[in-house]
Amino acid sequence: MDETLLHETVAAALKAGADAAEAVFAERQSLSVNVRMGALEEVEREEARDLGLRVFVGKRQAVVSGSDVSAEGRRKLIERVVAMARLAPEDPYAGFASADRLATGPFPDLDLFDTVEPSPEALEDLAREAETAVRAVEGVTNSDGGSAAWSAAQWRLVTSAGFSGLHRASGFSLSASAVAGEGSAMERGGEGRTVRHGADLPSATAIGAEAGKRAVQRLGARKIDSTTAPVIFENRLAMSLIGPLIGAISGPAVARGVSFLKDRLGQPLFSRGVNLIDDPHKVRGLGSSPFDDEGVANRRMALIEDGVLTTWLLNTSSAKQLGLETTGHASRGLAGPPGVSTSNLTLEPGERDLAGLMADAKDGLLITSMFGPSLNANTGDWSVGCSGFWFEAGEIAYPVTEITVAGNLIDIWGRLIPGSDLEFRGAANAPSLLVDAMPIAGR
Repeated sequence: MDETLLHETVAAALKAGADAAEAVFAERQSLSVNVRMGALEEVEREEARDLGLRVFVGKRQAVVSGSDVSAEGRRKLIERVVAMARLAPEDPYAGFASADRLATGPFPDLDLFDTVEPSPEALEDLAREAETAVRAVEGVTNSDGGSAAWSAAQWRLVTSAGFSGLHRASGFSLSASAVAGEGSAMERGGEGRTVRHGADLPSATAIGAEAGKRAVQRLGARKIDSTTAPVIFENRLAMSLIGPLIGAISGPAVARGVSFLKDRLGQPLFSRGVNLIDDPHKVRGLGSSPFDDEGVANRRMALIEDGVLTTWLLNTSSAKQLGLETTGHASRGLAGPPGVSTSNLTLEPGERDLAGLMADAKDGLLITSMFGPSLNANTGDWSVGCSGFWFEAGEIAYPVTEITVAGNLIDIWGRLIPGSDLEFRGAANAPSLLVDAMPIAGR
């Protein structure tokens, strides 16, 4: 759907009785190929085109979406959404962002779109190569397969407030999963990457070899006694320790009073020197966008600066509730009003690599897998099931399993030490993180 049709849709909504309106059109294509034990297992192709429409009648709003983008389909969508808005309860904070906060072109070129569309055969070759490398690792007894995928999407927003913007992005992913051992001693390991440009993917052989290695390393995992000891969160999952922070500083949560950080703005949460950066304009970033989902100008921000919490994450509605200005963190799908989210989140690295953190800690737990996290959003009490490795005198001693670590996140964050091994693997990235002592529940 071109820009003109979206402008016409917005104009038609105003003519039908809306005081303000915005139209969003999203189009996505994807292709994925899975192989297992050397045989092609699945090829899946998806194409989707959807239109979303949000309208305001006074302080009442409604949102609808549909896949019928014909003239008749749009007419029915407009009639439905305006009728729904007239019946909706009033929301004193509903409305568009003010005109002075809207992004204006030309928008930054973030190099998010790769024009190369791989064939199914090319993706199958990559998946096969990754799985072949898995099965070649000594100690691997089975494979959960290799997978390669491609996607391309575009998202266009037009509002009656005068904003019009297009966001396009592609994605290429490659993953493999390995099984080592037999029966009750079976262990799994996996590796995968997703990037904006196909040329940025690691080699399929490297992906498969790492998956196999991680499975074999888990063989002989044992339970340990409950204790209190230093804990290191490996870089590939360390952001899971920071994730609850994002929910706790989201404007809607703060406005509802259901955040354990609602009174901590401007206060130290981490040690001095710790910085958490959100950068929507990172070139080829998996979370990058030239504007937020309300059309508001976005920018690089330090959410944590020198250990201090500097801001809430705000869209227009939550900003009005708190008497503040939007921070450009609006995020939405087609079927609902905007929420908030981050873009490319990075916890900046420290000075010691993983080996250095282990040497500093001497004896403790290195967590390499986490599952079933539990968080009390009002107190910050947190626990998570995990597995990994016990280390002694700074060296890996043996793999461990079926353990839980727990604590209060404000206390944990205040004692957290970032390592230097930052890798950009997704939209949220952190180096390995050392906490000097945590309760560990084992057998």
